[in-house]
Amino acid sequence: MELRDEVVPRVGSHDVRVDAIASAISHGTEMLVFRGQIPDGLELDLPTLRGSFAFPIKYGYASVGRIAEVGADVGHLAVGDAVFVHHPHQSTYVVPAAMPIRLPDSLDPILGVFLANVETATNIVLDAAPRLGERVAVFGQGVVGLLITQLLRRTGVSLIIAVDPLARRRELACQVGADVALAPAEVAAGNIRALSDEAGVDLAIEASGNAAALDQALDAVTFGGTVVVCSWYGTKPVSLTLGGAFHRRRLRIVSSQVSTIDAALQPRWTMQRRLALARDLLPQLELKSLISHRFSVEQAGAAFVLVDEHADQTVQVLLTYAEAHAGYKGDSV
Repeated sequence: MELRDEVVPRVGSHDVRVDAIASAISHGTEMLVFRGQIPDGLELDLPTLRGSFAFPIKYGYASVGRIAEVGADVGHLAVGDAVFVHHPHQSTYVVPAAMPIRLPDSLDPILGVFLANVETATNIVLDAAPRLGERVAVFGQGVVGLLITQLLRRTGVSLIIAVDPLARRRELACQVGADVALAPAEVAAGNIRALSDEAGVDLAIEASGNAAALDQALDAVTFGGTVVVCSWYGTKPVSLTLGGAFHRRRLRIVSSQVSTIDAALQPRWTMQRRLALARDLLPQLELKSLISHRFSVEQAGAAFVLVDEHADQTVQVLLTYAEAHAGYKGDSV
């Protein structure tokens, strides 16, 4: 990891310049990138990214800031507006005015870094389609898992079981909506079945990024149940036991990925509708307690090492930019 100076282009008539307040390190996808665990040949999926997964790469996709300058033909944003942008970790940047998403006035702007993950969690719950009174297990209580747990509580399910190896995250899960939180060893011992009349849960969501959790999720669901996989395993191998319960219980595995919407929901649900819902949910969710660490961008190296090597100490790690703006010199930063 290194910091680089970069030329910031002049603001065109349809552009805006954003001064970043904070950006969130993705503990899932971004760590796959950081560790070089991205499949060969995969293309970048955001126009703001630069480089390649073969390195070097400018990465990150959850930046919040304030509009510092607007182009002559921009009418929907004003200087001072707090916005979210799918942009890499960078102190100041120019983007087309269509890209920034204006944050709710009632929201502490720094909490806007969660918008991408809230939209992902919203998409997962839409794909999972839990029914009133159903029992659900969520494997993985990182940021996305904790957001899924919060959203599930709003759907009318009767039981939410959170699964995570880290005690801190299990405690957070119970604070934000889980009825009970288990360690993976407790799942292996049959605790999920004991909590669901020995039948198993109706729905399991695998959000841990750990391939072993997918096998546990399959074992946890009842006859005809569904496992929704929102983890991206990158190049990590996934070995599943499909010869027993999976085969005889007629289980389903469903993939959920935020870049598209389930065809069954279209055209009623559009990307714009889903994003608007996620934005409006921001002030209603418990987000502040998910921030475990803040580093200035100058300390980004230490932040990445912490996320990479000490997951037990972290939930959401942020980079902040107040000091970086002191060095802004017109057309370059």
